[in-house]
Amino acid sequence: MTSPEIKKEILSRIVRIKMTDGSRVNGQVNILRDPGHDRLSDLLENTNEPFVVVFDATLHEVGIENPVRHKTIFINKTQIAFATPDEDQK
Repeated sequence: MTSPEIKKEILSRIVRIKMTDGSRVNGQVNILRDPGHDRLSDLLENTNEPFVVVFDATLHEVGIENPVRHKTIFINKTQIAFATPDEDQK
């Protein structure tokens, strides 16, 4: 018996994240939260969720020349130096 597939609505935003160790992550995050709280800053300031889930992510590690693609990366918010939304998205 297979379990029913759960589909969740998302509102994705392309982001660029700089980590405290100097590595960078580019990808998409779901900013769909409570009404009026759908900004990247709202996602990062939410203390109920200690991790940011980045999907379609590219990880640029310090000292490694080639970036690595990942379907999903979970980032501990305490390790984020800064994050910016991509300005060219719709």
